Amino acid sequence: MDRVSAFDEPLKKLLGGATAKVMAEHLDLHTVGDLLHHYPRRYEERGRLTTLTELPLDEHVTVVAQVADARVMMFNNGRGKRLEVTLTDGSGRLQLVFFGHGVHKPHKELLPGRRAMFAGKASLFNHKMQLAHPTYQLLDANDEDEATEAVDAFAGQLLPIYPACKQLDSWRIAKAVDTVLPSAQEAVDPLPPALRDGRGLVPLPEALLRIHRPHTKADIAAARDRLRWDEAFVLQVALARRRYADTQLPAVARRPVAGGLLDAFDATLPFTLTEGQQKVTGEIFDALATEHPMHRLLQGEVGSGKTLVALRAMLRTVDAGGQAAMLAPTEVLAQQHHRSITEMMGELAEGGLLGGSDLGTKVVLLTGSMGTAARRQALLDLVTGEAGIVIGTHALIEDKVRFHDLGLVVVDEQHRFGVEQRDALRSKGKQPPHLLVMTATPIPRTVAMTVFGDLETSVLDQLPAGRSPIASHVVPAKDKPHFLSRAWERVREEVENGHQAYVVCPRIGDDADEAAEKKGKAGKKKAAPEEDAEKRPPLAVLDIADQLAKGPLAGLRVEVLHGRMPPDDKDDVMRRFADGRADVLVATTVIEVGVNVPNATAMVIMDADRFGVSQLHQLRGRVGRGSAPGLCLLVSEAHEASPARARLSAVAATLDGFELSRIDLEQRREGDVLGQAQSGVRSSLRVLSVIDDEEVIAAAREEAVRVVADDPCLERLPELRTALDALLDKEREEYLDKG
Repeated sequence: MDRVSAFDEPLKKLLGGATAKVMAEHLDLHTVGDLLHHYPRRYEERGRLTTLTELPLDEHVTVVAQVADARVMMFNNGRGKRLEVTLTDGSGRLQLVFFGHGVHKPHKELLPGRRAMFAGKASLFNHKMQLAHPTYQLLDANDEDEATEAVDAFAGQLLPIYPACKQLDSWRIAKAVDTVLPSAQEAVDPLPPALRDGRGLVPLPEALLRIHRPHTKADIAAARDRLRWDEAFVLQVALARRRYADTQLPAVARRPVAGGLLDAFDATLPFTLTEGQQKVTGEIFDALATEHPMHRLLQGEVGSGKTLVALRAMLRTVDAGGQAAMLAPTEVLAQQHHRSITEMMGELAEGGLLGGSDLGTKVVLLTGSMGTAARRQALLDLVTGEAGIVIGTHALIEDKVRFHDLGLVVVDEQHRFGVEQRDALRSKGKQPPHLLVMTATPIPRTVAMTVFGDLETSVLDQLPAGRSPIASHVVPAKDKPHFLSRAWERVREEVENGHQAYVVCPRIGDDADEAAEKKGKAGKKKAAPEEDAEKRPPLAVLDIADQLAKGPLAGLRVEVLHGRMPPDDKDDVMRRFADGRADVLVATTVIEVGVNVPNATAMVIMDADRFGVSQLHQLRGRVGRGSAPGLCLLVSEAHEASPARARLSAVAATLDGFELSRIDLEQRREGDVLGQAQSGVRSSLRVLSVIDDEEVIAAAREEAVRVVADDPCLERLPELRTALDALLDKEREEYLDKG
């Protein structure tokens, strides 16, 4: 069998059809390689051999003893069975207990007079020492030498406990691993020898043997160190190759033009840029001036001024003869960006119009629901180059949209767009345009290096001067209803002081909403206990707005905003709220990003426990955008001791988005980072943790950059190429493409 095909061997050939079928269907394991990379999640320690009189309490022990007595006891009116076994080793006695289905096998084997080894955790029950459900191995009473050897091997073992399923428990997986373990010697080692030796890592075959069948804890540590490096390095090489390939593409350099649109815009700014904005702008401008497409992630705290940075990059592109397109995930956000950008630019956004500046350009909006005439004019302005800047939704991607010279694509809230959408817009340039991806969801450094690893990263972590602090509090509506009454009083006080407020609900509450909810419930699997306790449907915008207008906020101007309103209605509502003609806006999460109303100082989030940590942080960022302090009230009926309440308390305790993203990540663990939530496939991270292994990931990235720069096609590293093919199946390749 050659080196590659040993790992590709179907499990069916070695384990039989029935076991292989269960592994494929329930554990997604299909080949020998899959099973060898199915690592134990932990190890049981059997402990050293001990006499019955010296058993240490609450520790893992191994004893050799003879069965003195074994009895099956019935309980729960005969519905339950318990096997009690008494052992003796000449020094003392010990009780074993087995319950339920675990009774049958030991009842047949542990007969009085049989000698065996037993391993388990020693505990006290009714003042007597006992082992509950111990593992055991029968000994041949006639062969003393063989028994002694077996005892030594058994007592010293670390038992691997595998991720298992109802149909296949850990010990059967361990037996299957024993069958395929000889194939570990055929493992193709992806790490370049110099890297492996330089970092003192064990060879891959040895690491696989040690992780599955360790003799000591040091074996486990050495194996994990090595396997962490495999995962980090192979992934970083894939990303480094993508970045390298991008640097080989041609792009039009967009260099500075003195006295142009950007200079005219800067002259109108009533404030100076923060240090962070200047630094990030410098990085973006340097990249725009190269003849290879920029691929940059701009991440920044809510309200850190990302839109201004992006606008200046767009103006630089227009100065250099190109056009810039900004892609927003929703119509509300596209309209908001269009409004704020045209306001910021003033007469510079009226190029070609009466009263517009000679240096100006046209800024057009393009969304799916525009009227035919407006849409036709926008398309014409793009193809002729009359419009230097276009802001739109996925309508920008349609085939009929043509550009005169697309030079820069800005994607807002990248996580809402798929690879096809981003690439479709990029393909509209005569040469690949520069790409700036923006997110207001702070991302821990390790995730940025792993999930967004094909993009260079710029971070805006400084808030502009004049931003106000936001006080956040959890309102336990169920335990303390008077707290909710006080919340509405606070909203009224803010309005009386000349300010405005948001009320956010998880649901709209119209007929379509109800139908979708019923459909969702019909196809839903049984909920988790925490969800199960929450029988009530989520609170709805239309219901809450009605209750508030008739009750605690009677007399105030209450408006509603949600995603299913006609676009013109949405825009009218946002304009009225922005102009101060509405006091309270009751909305869904359509206001989550980009909405900028400095006079809005209070936000009440209903059913706050139904939102994620990052989403709550985003929503909260809509207040405190002016000179007056902000207030965010997180209303929840979740129980005080529940994980949901712990999540809300974490949000209330800090305004640091990077800290919150770390908390969010720890709660979701890695499965959601490279796993099903984002890519639709099983996570490739098995021993590597994007939370704990920052140093390994950073070092692997450096090594990967070095390797790819020296040998872009990996011609001298065929083993690494093979490992890349194995890790990056087609689905994950597509996922990484999303950046």
